[in-house]
Amino acid sequence: MPAAGGLPSRAPHVMPSFAVILPAAGSAVRFGRNKLLEPLAGKPVLWHSLRAFTRRDDVTHIVIPTQSYAEIHEALTAAGPTILVDLRLNFCPGGANRAASVLCGLRELPESVEWVAVHDAARPLVSQQLIDDTFAAAQQYGAAVPALPVNLTIKQAPAPLPAKVVRTVPRQELWAMQTPQIMRRRDLLEGFDKCPLPLDQVTDDVQTLELIGKRVWLVPGDDQNLKITTPLDLKIAELLLRGER
Repeated sequence: MPAAGGLPSRAPHVMPSFAVILPAAGSAVRFGRNKLLEPLAGKPVLWHSLRAFTRRDDVTHIVIPTQSYAEIHEALTAAGPTILVDLRLNFCPGGANRAASVLCGLRELPESVEWVAVHDAARPLVSQQLIDDTFAAAQQYGAAVPALPVNLTIKQAPAPLPAKVVRTVPRQELWAMQTPQIMRRRDLLEGFDKCPLPLDQVTDDVQTLELIGKRVWLVPGDDQNLKITTPLDLKIAELLLRGER
């Protein structure tokens, strides 16, 4: 039926949306303790990573797979309980490795979810612009990941060291992966379902898509989107968060 003034009515525009999985079940061996609970500008590392998505209107679900629910809940409550009452937030048990935890989170999402972003819970400085750019590229190409060029010289050699160099790996086409990695939920489910590798050998979320022949595109990453792996990383993140150089 024509709208007022004789113009045809239009269906309301539906904003693209996505769900988020924040795997938080790692052992943090290199850090020495649960790095996600370490204070960063007065709040846990995980709080910052979670807040990057709870502040967005286009996020419909957030799932945190973890084996440390009680510790995480206590830390987030102490940081300010507001974030925990977000109705989009859900916790579930994590898996034995990163990929297994992502799969646990994926199974918690309803079939109505089209797009899913998997983000390292230990990347607390992810920017809204990087999320926007990655999601836009995913909608255009099917799956997208932020990446940085590998600037170091890479040598191939058997571990452990000392070991003889096998070769120098050309770095012109090498890229270091970041997150969020965004793809269609059904594609990620299919990737897990058909994955030819044991899940403990899957080191990257979109790797399962690559292994079944689906296209994955890279977009420019962000130097400040660092992953907290060591205590030094945490100190650097503190400086970046406070705007110091």
